[in-house]
Amino acid sequence: MSYTESLSKLLASADASEGCKLSVKTGGRTYTGLMMPRHDMSAPDTLVLKLDSGFNIGVRMRSDASIEVLEKPVKAVEKTEVPTFKKGLKKLVLLGTGGTIASRIDHRTGRVEPVMSGSEILNLIPEISDVANIESKSLFSVYSDNMSPEHWQKIAVAVAEEINSGADGVLISHGTDTMGYTAAALSFMLYNVPKPVVLVGAQRSSDRPSTDAAGNLIAGARFCVDGNKAGVFVVMHETIGDDLFAVHSGTRVRKMHSSRRDAFRSMNVPLVARIDRDGKIEHLSECRPVSDRKIKADTKMEENCLLLYCFPGMKPESFEDAVMNSKGVVLAGTGLGHVNESMIPLIRKATEAGIPVVMTTQCLEGTVNLNVYNAGREILAAGAIPAEDMLPETALVKLMWILGNYPADATESIMNVSFAGETSDRRVL
Repeated sequence: MSYTESLSKLLASADASEGCKLSVKTGGRTYTGLMMPRHDMSAPDTLVLKLDSGFNIGVRMRSDASIEVLEKPVKAVEKTEVPTFKKGLKKLVLLGTGGTIASRIDHRTGRVEPVMSGSEILNLIPEISDVANIESKSLFSVYSDNMSPEHWQKIAVAVAEEINSGADGVLISHGTDTMGYTAAALSFMLYNVPKPVVLVGAQRSSDRPSTDAAGNLIAGARFCVDGNKAGVFVVMHETIGDDLFAVHSGTRVRKMHSSRRDAFRSMNVPLVARIDRDGKIEHLSECRPVSDRKIKADTKMEENCLLLYCFPGMKPESFEDAVMNSKGVVLAGTGLGHVNESMIPLIRKATEAGIPVVMTTQCLEGTVNLNVYNAGREILAAGAIPAEDMLPETALVKLMWILGNYPADATESIMNVSFAGETSDRRVL
C-alpha cells in the first residue's frame, strides 16, 4: 500500500522526500519535522514526521493540507578511514554477533533489525576511543533467540584467537534475551581464560535517544582495561539511569525484566563489580587476576539435551519420548527441587538408561536440597543429580558441555565441580 493519490501529488509538487524537513499545515494546525519513511501499517493519507524531540507523529492530511520543504536532507558521507590508535592504551577487540545493540529501527515496518557492524557501533560512541584502542570484527548478525551451540563455539574460538594474538580483553556485543546462556557457555568453553571477556548488550536500539548501548559498551571497555579480573562477565546497566553499571559473573547472571535497562541480576552471589559513570570501579567479589597465559577453547557440546520446567499436573507420558530420546535432561523443579511424584518413575527410567537427569530449582535464589522431604529423597533415589544453587539455564549449558567432553558416567562427579563459579557452598544475602 502506498500514499493516496492526492497525498502523492502533494509531495511531488513540493519536491518533498524522505529526510526533508517539512512544514505541514492541515486542519488549522502546523507541524514541523523530518519526513520519515512510510510505515507499512500507516493509513495511506497519513504522513509520518520526526519532531525535534525525537518522537515520531502521524499527521492525517486533510483536503486543505499544504507542504513546504524547509530543508533538504544532507547526504551522508561514509567514513572509510582507518581509526587511529592511541599510544599507551590497551588493545581490546569487539566481536559483533547482532542483537538490539547492533540494531536500527526500520521505519517502513516498525521492526528492529540487527544490521549494524561492530565498527558502526563504535562510530556512534567516539568517546570510547579514549578508553582503549578497539578493533571490531563481525562474526555474524542474529537475534539472540536464534543463537545455537554452533554460534557459542564460533564465539569461543574467536575469543581464544584474539587473546592468543595479544588482545588485552574481548568485548562481545550480544542480544540480551539469551545473553545468560552464551555467557555460561563461554564460561565453560573458556573456563581458564586469562583475560576479561565481557558480553554487553542493549535494551534499546542504538539509534534511539534512550539507548543504553553506549553506556554499557563504555563500562564494559573500562572493566576490561582497569578491572584486572580474568573470566567471562556480563556488563549492563544496574539502574534505569546512566549512573551505575553492574559487572556480573557469566554463570550467575539472569535477565529478570523484559524491557528495563536494569534487567540483569546476579543470582545467589554478589556482583563482581560496580562501575559509575566516571569509570570508577568498586570491586565486590574475588576473581582470578589477568595473566599472559595462552588459552584453548574446549568447544565440544552435546546439543541433544533438554530443559524442562516442572508444573502441577505434569504428566510423564507427555515428555517420555523427548526425555528417553535425549542425552541429558535438566529439570527446573519447584521449591527445593521437587517434581510431581508421577514424574519420578520417568526420572528413574532415564537414569537407568544412562541419561543424566539434573535437578535445579525454578525459584532461582536458594539451593536444591533433596534431603528435606520424602519426595526429594525419592527423586534422589531415582538417580537425579542435585545442581545445588546453579541456575537452570547454566545447568543446561554445563550438562551439554560435560557430555561433549567427558564420559556420561562421569556426569555426576563433574557436575558438582565448580569450573567457573557456577555453584558455591556459601549463601550470600
